[in-house]
Amino acid sequence: LLLFVVDAKEGLSPIDEDLARMLRKSQKPVVLVINKIDHEKHEPLAGEFDSLGFEPSLSISAEHGRGITGLLAAIVQRLPSSPHDSRVTSHDSLAIVILGRPNVGKSSLINSIVRSERAIVSELPGTTRDAIDISYERDGRQFVFIDTAGIRRRGKRSSSVEVFSVMRAERSIRRADLCVLIVDLTMGVTAQDKRIAGLIQKERKAAIVVLNKWDLIRPKSKQRQAIAELIDQTRSRIFFLDYAPVLVASALTGESIDKLFSFVANVRRAAGKRIGTGVLNRLLRGAFEANPPPMISGRRLKLFYTAQASGKQDRQLQPPEFVLFVNEPRLLNETYRRYLEARIRKAEPYPGLPITLTLRPRTGARHKKQSGHRAAQANKQQAGS
Repeated sequence: LLLFVVDAKEGLSPIDEDLARMLRKSQKPVVLVINKIDHEKHEPLAGEFDSLGFEPSLSISAEHGRGITGLLAAIVQRLPSSPHDSRVTSHDSLAIVILGRPNVGKSSLINSIVRSERAIVSELPGTTRDAIDISYERDGRQFVFIDTAGIRRRGKRSSSVEVFSVMRAERSIRRADLCVLIVDLTMGVTAQDKRIAGLIQKERKAAIVVLNKWDLIRPKSKQRQAIAELIDQTRSRIFFLDYAPVLVASALTGESIDKLFSFVANVRRAAGKRIGTGVLNRLLRGAFEANPPPMISGRRLKLFYTAQASGKQDRQLQPPEFVLFVNEPRLLNETYRRYLEARIRKAEPYPGLPITLTLRPRTGARHKKQSGHRAAQANKQQAGS
């Protein structure tokens, strides 16, 4: 990756044009960095460099720090995958990324599992600066735990290192098979927790939520009631990640940490389950009859046929995907989508896995024949009138 830095105040020079020709010949990705745009009113100066033909072009001020976050984002997005990325995608091991806010207990959880100090544990937020891969074997199965730096609130990113840490965490979500979101139960679900959960949901990843620091809850006389209330509160706050099972544990004392692997095993089993085509069609037709879709622009969604997709062979925890052949895919709104997903989960819960509904317009000879017949009738009626 090449950063081509030019001076906005000096303007486009013959040297800039010569360098641009050399960079184009290199056949390498180039980011045009237009420096000394110290204020919005200086932005028109950047337009002079459009003739160089490089995309993207970013306006910054190195002296004042303006636009640096956007530049770092552009750099990270264009960096090639690291050696860690290729190792984690091995078919022999399950990649589990540990996510959460700073000082929520991510490294403590991993240390409790592997019983070593592979990840540095500290009371100072942000001790883990980068994503760290830790290999682990249990009951003959291979795991790779990815310990990430905590994702802070947007206003708390105090340095370029922090920006890189956040972007690394986001990349770790994409390359992991399973995401474990750790929440500090003494603080409850915060805005940062919801943001991380949103990233997991956006990537359609398998997920487990761990409510950590159970050892700090007193008294212990009503544990079951307290646990049930904590789980309900968590689900209501991150309802869009409602497919993720919730585990209450203590990384510090190790209490209930072993149950995490039972949760992982349940997600593994769910990933291999399929619903028969006949059962699935009866199920969704019943859902349509019990609660018809809403009218949108004077039209209503119609279901003709559905089947479960086979899934990709290169993913260990493949979320179930159901293909629905309908009259018009655009007629499915988000509320009705969630309703259909809930009906599917009643038949097969799929714990820890998001459900994907893919809508396709019905095609084929029969549909074309029916459409042609209707068109011919319409033409005949028009001719008669």
